[in-house]
Amino acid sequence: MKPIERFKKTNTEDNLWMYLLSLAKDREVISADASRLVFEQFGFLPGRILAATVLFRLQRQGFVSAEKYQGKKAFKTTKAGLEQLGLMKQFSQVLIDKI
Repeated sequence: MKPIERFKKTNTEDNLWMYLLSLAKDREVISADASRLVFEQFGFLPGRILAATVLFRLQRQGFVSAEKYQGKKAFKTTKAGLEQLGLMKQFSQVLIDKI
C-alpha cells in the first residue's frame, strides 16, 4: 500500500466517528442514511454495519443521542460530541502546521 493510500484510509474509514459527529452537529440524521450521507459529503462510502456499530458506540459513550426524526431512528451530536469534534479539529490543525 502506498503512503497516500494508507493516509487516506486512516483519515476516512478508520476515523468514521469524526464524520458521523460532523454530520449530526446541526441536525438530526436518520441512522439508515448515515453511510450515504458520509459519501455525499466526504467522498467515501463506509459500510452500513460499520456505521451502525460506530453510532452505537458513540451513543453508548454519550457523544450522540438517539432521536426520532420523521418516524425513523436518528441521531444528533451531543454537547460532549461537539467538544470532542472541536478537540479533533484543533489536533488536526496543529499536526498540519507541523507537517
